[in-house]
Amino acid sequence: MKNPRERGVALVFAMIMVLVLSVLAVSLMFVSQAETWSSMNYRLMTQARYGAEAGLNKAINHLVHNYTPPGGVTDPLSNYNTTVSPVLANGAPVILSSNSSVTSNYPVASAQDAFGTGSPGYLNAGPTGVSYNSYATLLSMRQIAVYGSNTPATIQTWLVTAAGNITGIRDAQVEVSAILERQPIPVYAYAVFATYPGCDALGFSGGGTTDSFDSRNIQLSGGDVVTDPYGGNVGTNGNLLESGSPTIINGTLSTPRTGVGTCTSSNTTALTVQGNAQVTGGLVELPQVIEYPLPSPPDPMPPTSDLNLTQSSTCAGIPNCVKVGDRMTLGPDSYGNLNLSGQADVHFTAGTYTINSITLAGNATLTIDSGPVILQVAGQNIGASQPVIDFTGGTFANPSLNPADLQIQYAGSGLIKLAGGSDAAGLVYAPGAEINFTGGSDWFGAVIGKVVDNAGGTAIHYDRSLQIEFFTVSNYMMSSFTWKKY
Repeated sequence: MKNPRERGVALVFAMIMVLVLSVLAVSLMFVSQAETWSSMNYRLMTQARYGAEAGLNKAINHLVHNYTPPGGVTDPLSNYNTTVSPVLANGAPVILSSNSSVTSNYPVASAQDAFGTGSPGYLNAGPTGVSYNSYATLLSMRQIAVYGSNTPATIQTWLVTAAGNITGIRDAQVEVSAILERQPIPVYAYAVFATYPGCDALGFSGGGTTDSFDSRNIQLSGGDVVTDPYGGNVGTNGNLLESGSPTIINGTLSTPRTGVGTCTSSNTTALTVQGNAQVTGGLVELPQVIEYPLPSPPDPMPPTSDLNLTQSSTCAGIPNCVKVGDRMTLGPDSYGNLNLSGQADVHFTAGTYTINSITLAGNATLTIDSGPVILQVAGQNIGASQPVIDFTGGTFANPSLNPADLQIQYAGSGLIKLAGGSDAAGLVYAPGAEINFTGGSDWFGAVIGKVVDNAGGTAIHYDRSLQIEFFTVSNYMMSSFTWKKY
């Protein structure tokens, strides 16, 4: 047999290999280009999302700090239909917008303009930039009575949506949204709360304790208070110093701080324990500080003159005063510095009293005959070392043992001195004041102050019914964060 000639086969194989390598090279180029575009898309998407988040935060910052909710004379609630969600104005959803694709609808033009100029922005991002804008839809709105304030608060829930946009060879757009809301919360959610954010804002020593009871059960139990070894929760924006035995918090300690140890101004210790003191419910870490607004000051302000009452005092020149025997009854009115001494037997009846200060001394007795009695304390021209309220030199009694029958409201920063007793029941709302408990015994109710020190061994019995009686407005909260890309 003759073998066929194979000249030129190598060239054919070489051409095939070149073709295969060319295909591989082109494939690698396309894969590389796809990876490049993918990386670019991811980078642009990330930058656009950061821009959208910046827009979301700027819009929320505007609503929190630069926006006034409706409810005033120039923007009455009657402009809105709050029975539906979203809230309507002129038959359409209420919207504030800086997004050209979404039209604002708000009864007050200045509010529209302020949001339109205060919420958009631009971020530099290398060779490209990210522009952002937003719009906010009002989902719900209502007014509530704020404890201690003469002005109701309008609370709202907004759905805030922001878009980050990159325009160029390859566009990118990301949209993020979140719910911004405030809710009514109980004012007296704790037996004791101290608003100061530093060390030793709250102090318990000398056998001071907390527990709880329910004033709604007093009549059912024949007038006796039945306390329970739980529910005596305390809170502070700072630190609790607890020392001595048997100092026991029969409840939890709530604070933004964490950990147990020695508190210094540079650490975040929540609790300093000395001796055998304990917190039975453990620590609850708050996500942020709790802000209590100052109560409205008396209007008009009370006089600053002294009103000295003793057992032998008469009602001459004293408004709403009735005296029968040694018993003197003062009705709701405006008084100056009430100084009870010399075994004075003074009684208050239901209503609002505006006073400058009050002091019990010389075995004087202050009794709450009916409630609620609201003491609006001004504290004008009171020396730094002189208490604005001092119950330590006499006897205070609220026989109903319903703390709501005596409510003390003070907007100043002075000193309040309290002493317990078998019938000592009341509420103290003084977020800027220093409050000291002395003399031991019992206090039924709740106390809010800047700094609270229970060094006298007082047993504070928290009334659990307070959680459904008095309300204030919570801090702003963000929730339901979502995002999507286009």
